[in-house]
Amino acid sequence: MSASLPADLKAAEADALEALLHALRTGEGLRWSVTWRFEGLRVMPVGIRLMHALRDAGMNPVIAWSDAGAAALAQRDAPELADVCCSLNDLKRGKFADERDRCLLAMAPQPSDYEEFESVCDVWSGPVVMLNGRLEDAAVGIGNVARTRRRGFVSTWQVAYWLQPLAQGALQRQWPDAWWLFRQDADGHRGVASFETRPEPEAIEAALYGENAELQRQMGAMDRFLNDLSN
Repeated sequence: MSASLPADLKAAEADALEALLHALRTGEGLRWSVTWRFEGLRVMPVGIRLMHALRDAGMNPVIAWSDAGAAALAQRDAPELADVCCSLNDLKRGKFADERDRCLLAMAPQPSDYEEFESVCDVWSGPVVMLNGRLEDAAVGIGNVARTRRRGFVSTWQVAYWLQPLAQGALQRQWPDAWWLFRQDADGHRGVASFETRPEPEAIEAALYGENAELQRQMGAMDRFLNDLSN
């Protein structure tokens, strides 16, 4: 089955909602992630729109933020959601303890939230949707902690939707379809490869650049080095 890229963020949100609802209603498992890897994306308005869409779809969701400050801002910007808006710490302390079969929308949990978020998910019996989360910390590296996390909590998540712009293309996954890699050509983006699982950077470079993949990798490393020097 071929795939196509959305024209803008509005279309990407519609695609993500379609994939997420399909996953929640017919997929296996209760933990699903939705990720837009857009530079400078303001995640709060996106999350509020997704919350309304889940409500309209009859999912009866609760929305949780990493900290009380973000939860307070969301309650200010979307007062109609104030009664179902909280922080991870609120959930850990027992808020909605009698309603844990509801859909939980977790907003952008970071590596620093790992233990708290895991403890919330361990007692939550309903579906959990993680929006723009990042559970792995690059600073942890490839040591025992990172390996343990990948084998444990991180491995329990399935990708409902993923959209990531690349230097010369884009990577997309819309459940239940495969991962699709698009190359940016003169006349637009075209699909060049599909993968059953999220491809590693080396596989992406090989599909995009072919025999020139190694040269592109070296040039990318040099660009990152020069960028680090300038910062």
